[in-house]
Amino acid sequence: MKILLTGGGTGGHFYPLIAVAEAIEEVSKERKLLSPFLYYMSNTPYNPSVLFDHDITYVYASAGKIRREKGVVSSIKNFFDLFATAFGVLKAGLSVFFMYPDVVFAKGGYASFPALLAAKILRIPVVIHESDSRPGKVSQWASKFAQDIAISYPDAAGFFENTSAFKNGKVVWTGNPIRKEIITPITSGAHEFLQLEEGVPTILVICGSQGAQVINDAILRALPELVENFQIIHATGKNNFEDVRGRAGVILENNPLAGRYKSFDYLNALSLRMAAGVADIVISRAGSTIFEIAAWGIPSILVPIPERVSHDQHRNAFTYARNGGAIVIEQDNLTPEILAAECNIIRTNIQKQQSMKESAKRFARLDAAEKIANVILDIAVLHEK
Repeated sequence: MKILLTGGGTGGHFYPLIAVAEAIEEVSKERKLLSPFLYYMSNTPYNPSVLFDHDITYVYASAGKIRREKGVVSSIKNFFDLFATAFGVLKAGLSVFFMYPDVVFAKGGYASFPALLAAKILRIPVVIHESDSRPGKVSQWASKFAQDIAISYPDAAGFFENTSAFKNGKVVWTGNPIRKEIITPITSGAHEFLQLEEGVPTILVICGSQGAQVINDAILRALPELVENFQIIHATGKNNFEDVRGRAGVILENNPLAGRYKSFDYLNALSLRMAAGVADIVISRAGSTIFEIAAWGIPSILVPIPERVSHDQHRNAFTYARNGGAIVIEQDNLTPEILAAECNIIRTNIQKQQSMKESAKRFARLDAAEKIANVILDIAVLHEK
């Protein structure tokens, strides 16, 4: 049995695919099936060591990105990316033909297009998962021939009403797959591990692997006020770590509470679970991290990428906020004063804290990966026969 995983080369696509791969292995053992051969096709392996650890074979396929920004530079890049996509489609077609998987599972994104087109041409069953409340172009296109569609937000179902999957009852709200290694916060020993004070409210700031400069800047400018009432675990992103650490050192140079600020370029799985175990508030963008925050049951402040750049995050943030688990601050309104004020509102309003925690937990779908794995294996077993 062969299963091809595909998705855009970002953490928001890659790690949910890994969560599904983990679940496929576990469900295969439970159902006494032979372990399937797993492949990952994208324009980048993203994290080769994780692929190696899960015995997933990487298959390269180039893909071009369609940029929404207007301007000469974007137009030129879009033009040349057409050639990258064409080459990727040809290579993917050959790779998929010789591999001939029993099912293709796609997380969407431009990097999944070559594998999905090859699957459509070769009539290989397709399962897609849409992370956003408003599906991307590739997911909407692939939904027309996908056998099953899993969605992270219930709002997304309406975008698939005209598909055969919807008419057959195969559009299912599963939530977003989360890796088992980060799904459960660790409280025991977390303060010691992260060198934090006991009894001081904690803010966890997650800026992603590449960093979110706008959030980093707002945190730094709000630091003198924040450390009065909070300690901060700040995952800056590797690209911004040295700059942020240096600026924070200057800002808090003579502040007796400077030790309450801890910056990290990246939090590995253990550190992230420890941070989640002590956090009272999470500040983040509004990508797939929303589902990790919901699983942890922590009140959050979301700063989505502006709608003019990415309608996905903007809609995701407000969809989640309507469920009660988060407060949204739009990027254009993000000032250190507003950020500090919102943190203090959550800190001082115990009833609001509890309500946000409960709303987050209700939104979470901890069995998403297992549900998707079962669907994939059901299709793969039939196709293999």
